[in-house]
Amino acid sequence: MDNRKAPLINREISWLYFNERVLQEAADPTVPLIERIKFLAIFSSNLDEFYRVRVATLSRLANLNEKAKEILGYNPKKILNQIKNIVVKQERKFNDLYENIIVKQLAEEKIFLLNDKQLNVARGAFVKNYFREKLLATLVPIMLDNTNVLPELRDRSIYFFVKLTKDKKQTFALIEIPDNLSRFIVLPETNNLKFIILLDDIIRYSLEDIFFIFEHDSIEAYSIQLTRDAELDLDKEVSGKFIDALSKSLQKRKKGKPMRLLYDSEMPLDMLKYLVSKMGLHGESLIPGNRYHNFKNFIAFPNVGTPELEYAKYPSLPVNGLTFDKSLMAMIAKQDFLISTPYQTYDYVIHFLREAAIDPKVQEISIAVYRLAENSRIVHALINAAKNGKKVNCLVELRARFDEQNNITWSRRLEEEGVNVIYGIDGYKVHSKICLVSRFEKDKLAYYACLSTGNYNEKTAKMYADHTLLTANKKITADLVNVFKAINKGILPKGLKHLIVSPIDSRPAIYKLIDNEIKNAKAGKPAYMILKMNSLADEQLVTKLYQASNAGVKIKMIIRGMCCLVPGMKGFSENIEVVSIVDKYLEHARVHIYCNGGKELVYLTSADFMSRNIDTRVEVGFPIYDPKVKKEIRDIIDIQLNDNTKSREINSQNTNKYHKTGSELPVRAQIDTYNYLKNKIK
Repeated sequence: MDNRKAPLINREISWLYFNERVLQEAADPTVPLIERIKFLAIFSSNLDEFYRVRVATLSRLANLNEKAKEILGYNPKKILNQIKNIVVKQERKFNDLYENIIVKQLAEEKIFLLNDKQLNVARGAFVKNYFREKLLATLVPIMLDNTNVLPELRDRSIYFFVKLTKDKKQTFALIEIPDNLSRFIVLPETNNLKFIILLDDIIRYSLEDIFFIFEHDSIEAYSIQLTRDAELDLDKEVSGKFIDALSKSLQKRKKGKPMRLLYDSEMPLDMLKYLVSKMGLHGESLIPGNRYHNFKNFIAFPNVGTPELEYAKYPSLPVNGLTFDKSLMAMIAKQDFLISTPYQTYDYVIHFLREAAIDPKVQEISIAVYRLAENSRIVHALINAAKNGKKVNCLVELRARFDEQNNITWSRRLEEEGVNVIYGIDGYKVHSKICLVSRFEKDKLAYYACLSTGNYNEKTAKMYADHTLLTANKKITADLVNVFKAINKGILPKGLKHLIVSPIDSRPAIYKLIDNEIKNAKAGKPAYMILKMNSLADEQLVTKLYQASNAGVKIKMIIRGMCCLVPGMKGFSENIEVVSIVDKYLEHARVHIYCNGGKELVYLTSADFMSRNIDTRVEVGFPIYDPKVKKEIRDIIDIQLNDNTKSREINSQNTNKYHKTGSELPVRAQIDTYNYLKNKIK
């Protein structure tokens, strides 16, 4: 490697270019129209979280002294400025796409989004009636004057900032838009034409009914949305008081420091200045937007048109060799099985736990959960197991960001039902997705394991592309017994032979695997790595991959989100190619494939190449030993590497150029993976 400093893309900037790929899907005319609206919603929701967490953290760092900035290696204020410039450009693209393309194409499908200025007499009467019946009683404006302190705005809620003018006198008010009603109201159909109006515009249309006691010549209303700092300021202690401390911190989250004020760019300057002065905001916090905020609600945009406006629904496939009418554990005892969701049904995981709950020979169930579904069938199976006299140990990670409240609720319910609930390991988030069932067979305990790259969450399993391994392999289960023994004691697992567990094992184990490829490359042997993950941000691992590239190791990577490594740079990464697939499903699997001199090693893991996953979380990586499962994973990865439809190249220019593979035939990994698994069914 030459003497230049190793090239790195700032992680925040890299993440923004990932969100640009989401925006690309919304702009893609080959994507069904309602799905394009959903991608706009995902883009908006992603950006909200980005401001609540990452920009909030940068904002704190920006207040550090110069010496602290030297330690960080970058100037947070400079990055914040870059973020604002990129976000403003993306918001312009977003607004243009929605207003000038999506809305017009909906009209071509005879679906019309009406605003408050576009209602005829009949539809106006319908809207007024809806307003009086459903809305009026819920709306209480807050009147503002120069002496009042502006009330604290709720995080991510939409407000109308209203100005009433009488002669030259101005009166200001705030109205919070209710979030417990549908954002979209379907109006009566006319001549096969469909009409939809947003809740926002129903309120705009009825402003006179709200402010009837005020004399005025005109009323103006512009939407605003505040995004607050969402990071929790918590004691690291894991104890009986932890739930109460977390609950209090969740209440504080709603009142965190303002990070971003998104405002309607049509708002007059005098109104904007009034807000800025009252809220004490800085210039970098102001983001001009369009008429409608909280666009994440558009994920529920109603399809009042044809089914072709959405992606075709594919039925979940069975896993070859697994059936629901026989014991899953009896089948797993004979061979390993891979479940690739959402292509294949997640019901096998539920069935595995249900069987364990009622099987008289099952003694104990241990599981670590991170994000649970709202009405979790996983939890119900665990509760039933406890009621049937099984010993059930459930580690609930309370610090799963934005799922804390849900996890608190479930942990209390589990405890009430007799489940032994563990709240983690002091100072470390447990991000593993592991389950172990102990069964009494032939006078001794036999073990059955379920390990995954994704959460034990049947809802997200319909949208997230993940791999789950069902195995009774003694090498894996013996290590897993020790992992759960350590977790139950609140200590980190050590001395494992087959599993790669953060924070103790991951960094040295990954380095050893990479060093083996470097050694083989230098000896003239085949040497390559294929790595798939959500994010690559750990600088030490980036440096290690540069070292491998310079030694001649061929590296191919599939990274959905942020990637701080710069591929194709002379003297650093000439042997590294990186692509990102953004499509119908969220690519969430983490897969490592190492050449190993021709005897390929395949690992699945819950960890990304981020410092937190390697050094401050309990993550579990697990080897694939079954040859059939190994081949299936490799085949799916090969399909993804050949994608020339939804795959983008990651490069130094951050252009998100679509990846071309030389194949004349279109390859769309998610469709082709489904067909591949369908063809395997006997």
